[in-house]
Amino acid sequence: MFARKLSWSAIFIALSAVGSFIKLPAIIGTVALDSFPALLASVLLGPLFGAVIAGAGHIISAILGGMPLGPFHFLIMVEMAVLVWGYGRLYRTKKQKSAAFFFLVGNALIAPLPFMTLISPAFYTALLPSLLTGTIINLALAHLLTPRLHPVVKKILPQKEVNE
Repeated sequence: MFARKLSWSAIFIALSAVGSFIKLPAIIGTVALDSFPALLASVLLGPLFGAVIAGAGHIISAILGGMPLGPFHFLIMVEMAVLVWGYGRLYRTKKQKSAAFFFLVGNALIAPLPFMTLISPAFYTALLPSLLTGTIINLALAHLLTPRLHPVVKKILPQKEVNE
């Protein structure tokens, strides 16, 4: 049964790669629709799977966007994994609004804070509008698709695996 979840994880990572090609106008070119598959997976497959998919999705998005892979991207990868894990934990305990608020504030406002000191406050300020917009779109897609995909996943995966 673990093999099925692993296969589904590969599909969600591929969807993250596809989403990374859908860029939003931004100061830097890495704000994309690459996190909503991880948000979906954290609810449908479990928070741990969603966290791994979020981290892999960010790295793939950075590579496909032509960004050099430095320590900043690995910091963002860890931040994304933690945020998606928390989102999945909250969502699965029937706290969908809290999950959305957690991810929105965490991804759009708190996660880029290290760049305020590492790069500049102006960089942080310039990044906020596009990052906030991207986060809202990713969350909207996840909240729209999750209830529609949940019955499909329940048919494919055994009930105990869906609820893990």
